[in-house]
Amino acid sequence: MIFSKKVIILLSLILLSGSIFSQEKKEESKPIPKPESFITNHQVTNGGKKISYKAIASETYLKNKSNEPVASIWSVAYIKEGETNQKKRPITFVFNGGPGSASMWLHMGLFGPEVVKVNSDAKEDDGAAPYDLVTNDHGLLDITDIVFIDPVGTGYSRVVGKGKVEDYWGLNEDAASIAMFMRQWITDNNRWFSPKYIAGESFGTTRAAAVANALEGNGQNMALNGLILISQALDYAGSTSAHHNITSYLTYLPSMAATAWYHKKAGQEKTLESFVEECRNFTYNSYAPILYKGSFVTEDDKNKTAEKLSYFTSLSKEYILKSNLRILMPRFQKELLSDQGLAVGRLDGRFMGKEIDQLSDGPHLGDPSSYQISSAYTSALNHYFASVLNVKMDRPYLTSNREIGRKWNWRTVSKEQYWEPTAVSVSSKLAETMRRNTEMKVMVANGYYDLICPFFDAEFTFSRNGIDWKKIEMKYYEGGHMMYTHEPDFIKLSNDIRAFISN
Repeated sequence: MIFSKKVIILLSLILLSGSIFSQEKKEESKPIPKPESFITNHQVTNGGKKISYKAIASETYLKNKSNEPVASIWSVAYIKEGETNQKKRPITFVFNGGPGSASMWLHMGLFGPEVVKVNSDAKEDDGAAPYDLVTNDHGLLDITDIVFIDPVGTGYSRVVGKGKVEDYWGLNEDAASIAMFMRQWITDNNRWFSPKYIAGESFGTTRAAAVANALEGNGQNMALNGLILISQALDYAGSTSAHHNITSYLTYLPSMAATAWYHKKAGQEKTLESFVEECRNFTYNSYAPILYKGSFVTEDDKNKTAEKLSYFTSLSKEYILKSNLRILMPRFQKELLSDQGLAVGRLDGRFMGKEIDQLSDGPHLGDPSSYQISSAYTSALNHYFASVLNVKMDRPYLTSNREIGRKWNWRTVSKEQYWEPTAVSVSSKLAETMRRNTEMKVMVANGYYDLICPFFDAEFTFSRNGIDWKKIEMKYYEGGHMMYTHEPDFIKLSNDIRAFISN
């Protein structure tokens, strides 16, 4: 009787394990749904011309070496109707940064046929719905087709089948996947002879340089005609405000001066440009040598430097001396308008947020230049997809995904190679690509009030690292990281990109 029970239990376990194994096998071979595609037709007037265009919002499946779909890339393409000569019709691929951000910001803020408007002077919060979605009269569809790309894990993009996020969530992995998507899109749409551009923002500029480099390999060399780098981040040493990072103390100072000037705290007897130029000269000629002397600096030089830093930033000499002449950006954000109980934005120093905790080490509520506009952008994109492009998906559109940042692989070399942590930099990759592709142009758009990717860092980066400075078009705007939220800059940036592509 006991033996029979043991046999029964053993047989049950065998059957159960077989059932589990069968279930696992079934889950592994779960069918991959057909990629979605939504096509609509529209008209817009850009560049004084009425343009008929097709909007294609769709999923593109990337495949592994076994030709199995492993990732779905969501893109929205705007293609001019009736164009027969692909040699004369450029195509511009657009993405944002993060890593972990979808292309919503550039889509709804600058390049899309319809854009959302927030307060141009950074004086008001976006509030609650409804928001102001308008036709983009300064759009570029008269001169280029545009494809917005959402990397894996953002927007509607995701891994499918046997795909794993670690194959896409990394500096090199991300660049490889976007390069694969671009080649596939170009092939599917027969656009190999079209002039090709990439426009990226923030980490999207890191990605742009890495993708341009990746496109040279895999036996399918695809040379680009140009890169449009908005709020560049090619070398993170200059855009990481952290203790003991001497480069960042230098690169951030002119942006602090510009922001202090904007809030009428410093340099009021000068124009913005002349005040910034004065700060550039001080940074190179006086501040850098003092920082590199470290503890060897004399008390007299320390006091003179503190007085000059106070002149440029409006922070008190006492505060600067307590900071040992080294002002971290979060502290500057908190201290600049502390007499009013306000903290300034990081993405855009024009924005201000009322702080509850007056003594926190940096804004404790977050970045006002982000939380004061993000609802408008998110609502506008979801409304636009549903009401204009007729997109109907079975999952939410992720405008950002923090999980990506937590799992991101920043290694610049493969896992098989020896590597020690260092500041991320793709500047040498860009230099190499520009040497091999001598026709590729580069435009760099900088906001004076960008306190996360400072304009002086762009100058610092592009004047070094083997990059041919003469081939770089540096543009400046009186806005921040997303300078296009400032209406005059929105128009100026659109015109500058138009000229860059047209020429």
